[in-house]
Amino acid sequence: MTTEVASDYLRFSNIQKSYDQKTLVVKDFSLDVAQGEFLTLLGPSGSGKTTVLMMMAGFESVTSGEILLDGEPITRTAPYKRNIGMVFQNYALFPHMSIAENLAYPLKVRKMPKADIETRVERYLGLIELQGMGGRKPAQLSGGQRQRVALARALIFGPSLVLMDEPLGALDKKLREQMQLEITRLHKKLGFTVIYVTHDQTEALTMSDRIAVFNEGTVQQCASPEVLYEQPSNSFVADFIGDNNFIAGRVVERVGDIVKIKISTGEELLATYGDCDEIGSACRVSIRPEKLFILPSDHPFDNKISVTFSMRLYVGDYIQYYFELPDKTDVVVKILNDHAAPKFSEGEHVKLISIKQDCIVYAAN
Repeated sequence: MTTEVASDYLRFSNIQKSYDQKTLVVKDFSLDVAQGEFLTLLGPSGSGKTTVLMMMAGFESVTSGEILLDGEPITRTAPYKRNIGMVFQNYALFPHMSIAENLAYPLKVRKMPKADIETRVERYLGLIELQGMGGRKPAQLSGGQRQRVALARALIFGPSLVLMDEPLGALDKKLREQMQLEITRLHKKLGFTVIYVTHDQTEALTMSDRIAVFNEGTVQQCASPEVLYEQPSNSFVADFIGDNNFIAGRVVERVGDIVKIKISTGEELLATYGDCDEIGSACRVSIRPEKLFILPSDHPFDNKISVTFSMRLYVGDYIQYYFELPDKTDVVVKILNDHAAPKFSEGEHVKLISIKQDCIVYAAN
């Protein structure tokens, strides 16, 4: 899959990777990345996303294809000559060095004058809000502080490209959310280009300009977070990004971009066309839990779905309702936690309602 953008600052051209010369773990990967863009490679374990990052860094060889950075091929360039910043999950700080010495290290390697090193180290300690803590060792910092130091060390020598491999995976939820904001703030302030690898979809959605969703070595879709969430190109992306309901049915009609599907209740749903529109073919209708509403059956919505209530979960900021279709498929509805959130008895019959723009039809697996 190729996705074009306004700039070809970084270009992956027909990249393939095999470890045994038989099986491809990355298959014909082509992608252009704009300067200053925050691109996330998202996917399950073993999908190929980390392999792409390691080839970009030079830690893995490319089986075929070419990587170009600012118009220059770097596929066979040694890692230390690529001038790329890297941030890892395990921080990779030198434990025997102070924080200031860790930050100064990449500048010393590049033989920067001592006075300039001291000035830049102080500046970056300020950027990561660790002023006055340069003399401490990594072991004396919290996990979040150590990750901020690792980020600053990757940025301090002024790389235009920074690679991040699951950098927040070792942090707890609250620290992870704080670091998401920290990385986003520094990215906007300094304008460097980011290639970010994660399997955390929330992280990807909140931080990225674009997200490339990987599965089995292939990019399934590359788009902005909004497009990925609202308009997944196939059922894998719809299932992997966010929560989703999949309701089985059969296509009975198509008019333009609208497909009519008959489901197990006998009701007919209107949905926008995803990748299945052949009359009579088995399909699945994708509907996000927050796009379904529990409303009176005479409300003027496109789709009405008859379900049976089974369970209600209190999550905090929202209530999660579980319903069943006649074929025993679960249908989940998320409703904002307020005084209007309804209550039902187990087995009670309920009508769910949606609009056709919030339903997408995909081929049955």
